[in-house]
Order: sequence, then C-alpha cells, then structure tokens
Amino acid sequence: MLGRLDAVQPSRPAISAAGKAALSQYLTATVDRGDVPGVVALAVDRDSVLYEGAAGKQDVARNVAMRVDTLFRIASMTKPVTSVAAMMLVEAGALGLDDPVSKYLPAYEHREVLTSFNATSGAYESRPAKRPITIRHLMSHTSGLGYGWSSPIVSRLTENNRDRETEIPLLFDPGDKWAYGASTRVLGQVVEKVSGQPLDTFFLERIVGPLKLTDTSYVVPPEHTSRVVTVHRRADGRLTEQPNAPVQQAAVSGEGGLYSTARDYGTFLRMLLNGGSLGNATLLSPKSVAMMGDNHIGAVIVEEQPAADAARTRPFPLGAGRDTFGLGFQIAARDERYARLRSPGSLSWAGINNTHFWIDPDRHLAVVVLMQVLPFYDERCIEVLRGVEELVYRHLG
Repeated sequence: MLGRLDAVQPSRPAISAAGKAALSQYLTATVDRGDVPGVVALAVDRDSVLYEGAAGKQDVARNVAMRVDTLFRIASMTKPVTSVAAMMLVEAGALGLDDPVSKYLPAYEHREVLTSFNATSGAYESRPAKRPITIRHLMSHTSGLGYGWSSPIVSRLTENNRDRETEIPLLFDPGDKWAYGASTRVLGQVVEKVSGQPLDTFFLERIVGPLKLTDTSYVVPPEHTSRVVTVHRRADGRLTEQPNAPVQQAAVSGEGGLYSTARDYGTFLRMLLNGGSLGNATLLSPKSVAMMGDNHIGAVIVEEQPAADAARTRPFPLGAGRDTFGLGFQIAARDERYARLRSPGSLSWAGINNTHFWIDPDRHLAVVVLMQVLPFYDERCIEVLRGVEELVYRHLG
C-alpha cells in the first residue's frame, strides 16, 4: 500500500538536542536575512512533538513576536481535513468513491469539456464530457475543474469570479489529467449534502472536537484575534506587510478558510500517522487512511500549474512532472532518481500563504512549516521549507 500510513514499527524517531538547536538557529537566520518576517516549524511522530520553534514577528507593525501558538490562515491546508471528512462518509457507506458527483449535486450532470479557446476574445467551443465527475476525481484533483489564479483559461472565462469556476466547461475529461482547482470546494458541498450538516459543524463534531484541536476553526474568537499573524507580500524583492484588517469569519468552504496553529495541525497529522486514531478518538480505520495514501490517478502525473495571477502564485508544486496524487494528498515519487530527503511515498500539501506540511510514513514523521507570505511558492519561502527539511532529516535519529 502506497503511504504505509497503517504500518506499525517499534522504533520511534527522535531529534537530538543539537538538532533542535540547529533548527531554531536556522529559523532565526531566515528572518535575519529577510527571507520571511516570521515562521513556525513543528515536527511530530505518532506519540508526541519532536520539535517546535518560532522566529521573527507575528505582526511587524505592532512589534509582536511570532509564537508557536500563533494563529495562521492555513488556506488550502483545509483541503486534507475535507478529504478526511469525505473518507469518513465513504467508510460509513454513505458515500462511494466512484459515485458520480451529480448523484448528490445535480448541477454537475452533463458537463461540457473545452475543445478550443481563444485567449483574446474569450470565445470557446466544447463537447459533452466522456464520463461523469466522481468523488474520486474530486479528491485526486482529476475532475477537470480549475482555479482562476492558477489557470489562464479559467481566469479569462470567469474574470476571476470564483463563483463561476465550477460552472464553466471542464479543462479536460475527468480522470484524464491532473489540475489544481475547485474540486475540494465541491467535495465540501458533497459532505454537507450527504451528512446533512454544515461543513463547519461536521468538522467541529467529527474531527476538531474529537482530536481536541482547540485553535482550529473558520472563526477566531474575539479574545484570540491578537494571535492572528499578518500577511506579507513580496514584490520587487521586498516584503510589504498587508493592511491588518479586522479578523472576520472566513467563508466556510472545503477548499480553504480554516485558521489553525502548527500544534493543532500537527495533532491532525499524528492522527493520520496512527492510522486514523489518536487517544480516545477514532476517525478512520487504518485501511481507509492507507487508501488515502495510495495513488489514485494511475499513470497520470501531477503537472506544474502556471501562474495566471503572479501576485498570488508562482508556478507550483514541487514534484510536478513526477509525483502522483492520492485522496487529498500529493505523493512523492518513488523513482529513486528523484528522491527528496523525505521518503518516497511521503504525502504533502500546502496553503496559498506558504503554509506547508508533509507526512513521511516510512519514518513515522510529520512536519509543519507555517509562513504567511504571498505569492504562493515564493522562492525564498520554498528555500526556508527546504532548509527545515534538510535539518530535520540530518538530525533525525
């Protein structure tokens, strides 16, 4: 089984005292040289936190130090939570991976696929899709749905109106290719339809509550808004802090919107490392968790996504051209020629403000690296991520 998330091994990873010191020094150095204004990193195994550290500022203008319990907008790191919610319904027999989405959301029946597109005029031609979009397609980003900020075609056809991203013709026949897009937004709507609950209620009652994730929510209580990190944007090589608008409730969506901390998200990842259970909470069976780490796109590979909106993203993700995808997670290629420090078969994803995580099932390790800088895949943020990865594995016992 790809991912081996249900494997049991007697050995436990550990990071030496020297390794912890090196990681903390590295985080401080990334701030001192201007890579990021602030960063939090955390490493966990199945049982505990191996390392956590913070450096820099949570709010530069107000001179507030970054802390390990700083609240981040984790954006698309919400997507794995939605995928777990969907998998819980699959395991309960209420939802099937190969069910057509139209079974639950009739608007997705009889979808069209683009056959030609004129970038100047916006005119296009389409034909009926060869097959329906399934739940598996949504969870593996092979539905044909795109995003306006990462697809020039979707951007032109929607004029960056997010509401239209799920209404225009598909970029390709479901299952034929991989493209990052609004699939998990639709998946969240399916979870709501099948469960009969608003998504935030499902999260609270079935995931956040049982795992005791005290700082994970779509809304930040007034007494905790002072812990929310500000967002910076890098343009012309310089970081500019964005206006610190009042913290408001995020739109409830399966694709993004959650606030969380490194410790909370690390707890969520520990649940996955333990095969779906943590403490007294059981969300999924080991079989279901392992299935999420299997390749569900066959010979299709993760393709590099262009930057339709350069202010929001650079081309992404790492591993494009060789990695595959599971049910909510990118899977590191097993081809040893492309092995990263993380084990082949490791699972990962990220959020647009450069929040990142990976799960290394072979080493029973998960790592969270949280920044709050645009654009997505900013080169210096990616260097910070690579540096943390290098030090974690160098000092992992």
